[in-house]
Amino acid sequence: MRQSADEDEARADRGDALTAESSGLPGLYVHLPFCSAICPYCDFAVLTGGERERARFVDSLLTEIALWRSAAASWRTFDTVYFGGGTPSALEPADLARILAAARAALPVAADAWIAFEANPEDVDAESLRRWRDLGIAMLSLGVQSFDAGTLRFLGRRHTPDQARQAVTLALAAGFPSVSLDLIYGADETAGGGLPGSAPIAAGGAPGGLPGSVPIAAGGAPDEPGLAAGATDEVAPAAPGPLARWRRDLEQAVALGPHHLSCYQLTIHQGTPFGFREARGELRQLPDDAQAGLFRLTHSFLGRHGYDAYEVSNFARAPEHRSRHNPKYWDHTPYLGLGPSAHSFDGKKRWWNERKLHDWRAKIAAGELPIAGGEELGWRELALEELMLSLRTTAGIDLPGFRRRHGIDLAAGNRHLIDDLLARGLLTERHGRLAPTLSGLAVADALARDFKIG
Repeated sequence: MRQSADEDEARADRGDALTAESSGLPGLYVHLPFCSAICPYCDFAVLTGGERERARFVDSLLTEIALWRSAAASWRTFDTVYFGGGTPSALEPADLARILAAARAALPVAADAWIAFEANPEDVDAESLRRWRDLGIAMLSLGVQSFDAGTLRFLGRRHTPDQARQAVTLALAAGFPSVSLDLIYGADETAGGGLPGSAPIAAGGAPGGLPGSVPIAAGGAPDEPGLAAGATDEVAPAAPGPLARWRRDLEQAVALGPHHLSCYQLTIHQGTPFGFREARGELRQLPDDAQAGLFRLTHSFLGRHGYDAYEVSNFARAPEHRSRHNPKYWDHTPYLGLGPSAHSFDGKKRWWNERKLHDWRAKIAAGELPIAGGEELGWRELALEELMLSLRTTAGIDLPGFRRRHGIDLAAGNRHLIDDLLARGLLTERHGRLAPTLSGLAVADALARDFKIG
């Protein structure tokens, strides 16, 4: 079932309310690599480490910050700070306060900078929340991932569903301006079916697979992929299978009333424990048709419950609850990354830090910035990246703005392709803006592939 013309019209009429744009000022990202345990699907630069190792890390990070002091004038005011990882909540609030104080002393960090912070539910209690609020954190992002006990065990998470619910309730009561939940879908199908130990689901209702669904072809998407003709996204709560279990996760999430949700499909990466299991035939990637059905369910369910999508994986109850930092990555606003594996971008050049903690620390100890490599982006690379990243947002791409920035009339040079994508229900074109429909968002990474640049 194709998204209706009325739905597309309503989305277009919301216009600026859905636009995910950064302030234009640079952002600061701080990578804190420690976790109490490493999840089997994780592909980030993370490690376990005791109190002594974490203290050594903080000392090295403070030195890295100081090394940037001489170049501070080349950056405009940082109006966002994002603590990512790893698990930032694995560090003591006193260490986090030292890091923030050092950044403000060496770099042009705004006094009222918007600060985002990632935490795991098992680290949340009334005292930790109070101390995080004292740091000025504006968005607290909780790594819930699922409210299903079996799914959490399969994903290697250390918290229980009850701990997750309690963490969200406490965080909301603590008065953070925005509380966000991270959720993962697709674990059931990746595991090859039911998850041992999952909360039982009564028999009856729709089957767990996606009969009648249509796989996404390499060149685009069918009408609302993943749903049989005439079907809706509604699944009986008692239905077995991954679609019903994911819907139950979404129901529990919205019932708690967070301000923001980030919903990601489980992806298997080479070199991770899940990657090794896939190579042995023990796991499989989520099939395209099931992937599309879960994606469609996510967007339609959350949209009905007041969470507007502003990017493929991100949903907010109101514009003020959207991330202020992440759009900098989407619209080529400069950002500086600190810590192992962190990436930076100054508008034309991108570089990245050493990934391994030992290599990162060794360069810092030698008085060097811990940069491992970089690349200069030409006009073509910048234009292509902007096109691809913009088509992952519900705001889409501003055609007159694209022409001003890159000297390229994207619509004139790709009229036949755009008309084809419009006819197939993957794009809308209104007020000088190309924006993906729900079907287009489902294949966002493929939408930009055939556009001609220059």
